[in-house]
Amino acid sequence: MTIIFIAIIIVLIALAVYLGYRAYILAGVVADTEEYVQILESNLEYTLQTIERAYEEMKQIDHKGAFESDDEAGTTFALLKQVLTDLKEQTNAENKEEIQ
Repeated sequence: MTIIFIAIIIVLIALAVYLGYRAYILAGVVADTEEYVQILESNLEYTLQTIERAYEEMKQIDHKGAFESDDEAGTTFALLKQVLTDLKEQTNAENKEEIQ
């Protein structure tokens, strides 16, 4: 009876050690993933600000709207505006998810 009891205790201790080790490893993976997500978020924010600045500068250069209505330059204006809209929607959606 004591041998079975000792064997069960040894198995439970080994299981607890193994599960503790796995939890430690997974905690490290989660920390690395969180750091990577923060880097991606800062890159996204930087990209949004850079594109927004470029779009505003292009609008200032083209204060009469001549280039904006031109075929090739107008396409660039439209693409920048679409990218800005998409990035703003994406960042606003992420901010709303964080709040909830």
